[in-house]
Amino acid sequence: MKTNIGVFFGGRSTEHEISVISASQAMHAINRDKYDVTPIYISKQGKWYTGDALFDVANYRDINSLLAKCQEVYMRPIYDDYNLYKTKKPLFGTDVLTRLDVVIPVLHGSNVEDGIFEGVLQTIGIPYAGCDVLASANGMDKITMKMILQACDIPVVDYVWFTDKQWFAKRDELIAQIENKLGYPVIVKPANLGSSVGIGCAHNREELIDKVDAAEQYSTRLIVEYMVKDLQEINCSVIGDCNEYRMSVLEQPLTSQDILTYTDKYMGGTKGAKGMAASQKKFPADLPDAETKRIQFLAGETFRALSCHGVSRVDVMIEGKSERDASGCRKIFVNEINTIPGSLSFYLWEGSGLKFDEEMEHLVQLALKRKREQGMKTVSYDQNIFSLGGGIKGGKMGKLGK
Repeated sequence: MKTNIGVFFGGRSTEHEISVISASQAMHAINRDKYDVTPIYISKQGKWYTGDALFDVANYRDINSLLAKCQEVYMRPIYDDYNLYKTKKPLFGTDVLTRLDVVIPVLHGSNVEDGIFEGVLQTIGIPYAGCDVLASANGMDKITMKMILQACDIPVVDYVWFTDKQWFAKRDELIAQIENKLGYPVIVKPANLGSSVGIGCAHNREELIDKVDAAEQYSTRLIVEYMVKDLQEINCSVIGDCNEYRMSVLEQPLTSQDILTYTDKYMGGTKGAKGMAASQKKFPADLPDAETKRIQFLAGETFRALSCHGVSRVDVMIEGKSERDASGCRKIFVNEINTIPGSLSFYLWEGSGLKFDEEMEHLVQLALKRKREQGMKTVSYDQNIFSLGGGIKGGKMGKLGK
């Protein structure tokens, strides 16, 4: 029997289509001589489907037609039950469609990459590749992430954060804080989205109000950041776990805008067919050796500080005209981490000597390793304190049933 890998993708996210592209690439890279692959597509309505038609990305042009060829499924939130069940139970026979052995989530954005889906997997107890609930949530939320990185002496740009309700309740006070601390121009972002969704640049107060009003449509938490001058964006992928990991070669995404946009990332000349792998870039990035090593170090430290797992991509910013320090580096800031990066950053790893099928193999082995290590930890006691009279006298509900 081959190990059966369940690949989950789609989801109730603004990055739904990008997830489909990334998952299609990943599923085709898995070694079918060694593994079976079960695709599980999560619709924009949150329903789960499986079927061979999901392997072909061209089928997603007509979702209704695609889902008519698929079967709706679900998993039970019961520990150690790795079965995939048919939603419509047959009159005769079992409602078990298949059993999964390991899961690889290829999900991007809020409601899926932010720890919500990972919590489902941890409740079931199934081995899965990628960050756990805590690392996913911290990595997805740009505010929390920056707080953690600052505490670990990892450089990030100055910022001001607030909620959507605070924005409407004390807008003038927040604008003054932003202008005094950051000045213009600034970058406005929803705190928990990726793929540049909802992000905008503001050069004055009027634009600031406009960009925040636009960003708050996507998130309840918002962040305004100092805009790095003469910006160079550099990406580095990290693979492993927070105790043993390695960094990839670097890439420099290219854009004619002040910031890298959704279109720059995914629609560059390919209509999105190849995801991040097709975006315009310098690859590898043309940087001095000292800056390359510094960026790889910061990427690894970010991965470690956030307790990440699997494959991530860390995006950094270089202030292009800043003075170089004693080591020969300009000012470098960590911008964000993508805990499930577009295209799983396979092109960065292929440029580093790790083929896509080998990357997928590594993710499977990381999932199984973590499951083994978790099995060595104590999660409960065999002893029942109630049978010993413990916990009875201290509360008003001590005499249960009376």
